[in-house]
Amino acid sequence: MQFDEFVDVLKELIRQPSVVGAEHSFFRVLQRLLEERGAQVNWYEGILVARGNDPFSAMFSAHIDRHGLICTGPNEFQYAAFVAGNRSDLLGNSVSEQLMTKIADRFGTQPVLAYEPWSGAYRGAGMVRAAYKCEYRNNLIFELDGLDHLVAGTPVAFADRLLIEEQRFFGQLDNVLTAAMLVHLFSLNFEGTAFFTAQEESGKSWRYLLEWFRRFGDSDNELIVLDTSPYPDIPSADAQQVVLRHRDANAEFDRTLTQKLRAHCEELHIEYAFKDLYIEEKNRLAATEGQPAQSLGSTEMGRITAASNGLVRGTTLQIPTTGYHTMRETAAVPTCVDFFKLLMCMARVCP
Repeated sequence: MQFDEFVDVLKELIRQPSVVGAEHSFFRVLQRLLEERGAQVNWYEGILVARGNDPFSAMFSAHIDRHGLICTGPNEFQYAAFVAGNRSDLLGNSVSEQLMTKIADRFGTQPVLAYEPWSGAYRGAGMVRAAYKCEYRNNLIFELDGLDHLVAGTPVAFADRLLIEEQRFFGQLDNVLTAAMLVHLFSLNFEGTAFFTAQEESGKSWRYLLEWFRRFGDSDNELIVLDTSPYPDIPSADAQQVVLRHRDANAEFDRTLTQKLRAHCEELHIEYAFKDLYIEEKNRLAATEGQPAQSLGSTEMGRITAASNGLVRGTTLQIPTTGYHTMRETAAVPTCVDFFKLLMCMARVCP
């Protein structure tokens, strides 16, 4: 597995900014790392494609965007995912006040850094002073110290580095964690295809992926989408090593491939759970207490399944985490080891 080498890749990638809608500089770093490992790399709008010598033998996707801010005026900074996804009243459809209030509490006194979106050149560092919902724009507005010189359009990333404490990874892991695993696969002579998509957090990544399959795909395209999966606390997350799904709020996933993942888990003695069943059970308990139901969630796989009319079929494979969309998102190191073992088998690089 050469797991220590994977950790080195993760350490490097997590330090590289990749704000939603401003991922170009991160793609440049990915391209270098992948080509050093022998992959053939092509870059399209919103997606970087790395291929081995047998590209349709196995195909995986991982999004590479992370949450951050975008400068929208003199000393004015908005939550980038809402701007990139056209989900504020400033640009179109509004996002729920509940979600924004929840997010606003997650980044107090967080160090940030500004960068050029194409080159990644450093433009300065600062600190989050406050975040609040603007009643006029229905978006999160951040007040920063130290970055009043920036011009509109400059991305601002939350400063991040990987911490390893008590056998757990800490950082903004969604979704640099599985992206690093796909990079490392090419060090193990992976012959298939890895897709790295932009703007998943703003709901756009599946479009870039589907466009690639429409232009270059085979008659039967089997895809596994890798991601993290949030749980409310560490015991809930550590109850399984990998998270599978039968479906999400958009579509049902490919049953045969989902069962293949399940069978590999059992062969490798890896604990697994189905997130859709977990949510449905939570909703049954909530109904007895008169609480609102939780959504099954919207994933890249569900969106592309619903829109592709059978061109793309597949399922998801996720790592259980806690601290969703914070700088202290965490995943157990032994869990990541087991996850990578399963990924190696699906990628056909088992020893």
